[in-house]
Amino acid sequence: METLILFVGIIGNIISVLMFLSPVKTFWRIVKRKSTEDFESLPYICTLLNSSLWTYYGITRPGSYLVATVNGFGVVVEIIYVSLFLIFAPPKMKGKTAVLAGALDVGFLAAAILATQFLTTGDTRIDVIGYMSSGLNIIMYGSPLAAMKTVVTTKSVEYMPFLLSFFLFLNGGIWTFYAVLVQDWFLGVPNGIGFILGTVQLVLYAIYRNAKSSYSASADLEEASERQSLLPPSASGHTSHG
Repeated sequence: METLILFVGIIGNIISVLMFLSPVKTFWRIVKRKSTEDFESLPYICTLLNSSLWTYYGITRPGSYLVATVNGFGVVVEIIYVSLFLIFAPPKMKGKTAVLAGALDVGFLAAAILATQFLTTGDTRIDVIGYMSSGLNIIMYGSPLAAMKTVVTTKSVEYMPFLLSFFLFLNGGIWTFYAVLVQDWFLGVPNGIGFILGTVQLVLYAIYRNAKSSYSASADLEEASERQSLLPPSASGHTSHG
């Protein structure tokens, strides 16, 4: 059983790492063009907070080092993404990014760590961190839900990259299986939801992939499609974090 848990956890780590790295192509383009154009920084700021909380959870809960390792990697990657926004974004977006990152990734995270360290102990501390991590994870599923709504209304999958949907499905599935094995429901619930959403996205993809888009297949549409691929669900379920 221990061997199975370790094997599933390592597979989960590999899939989550791939999810965290999925926007690399877009960020390489940002670096080359020295501009973030119309891309939004909020998904990365939220994923950074999410990964940070899951890392803290993995360190705090005994035997959850595999959750801590992959999300620790996610923290490093997301810090690089957010930093690139702070370097290359237009002044207005740069200011917005700095304020949000300061409030969420520094302020909220520090408050959460201090509160749980000084106000809680033992299992209660693990529960509080687990509720916060799971709650944020579930909120972050707004991104794939919005993508699904767009697919249904436009009858086009251009706004929902297949690989992102596939990884959401794989990531959610493997971490849900891992959560069942180790009986960790804080990990299981958000990743179970991610697995269901990923499955529905793949079904939508099968239905609409050959449908004619109600929009013209213009350069604008390609830009919008690429922009959508910038919005990882949590890598992560992760993020990730499953």
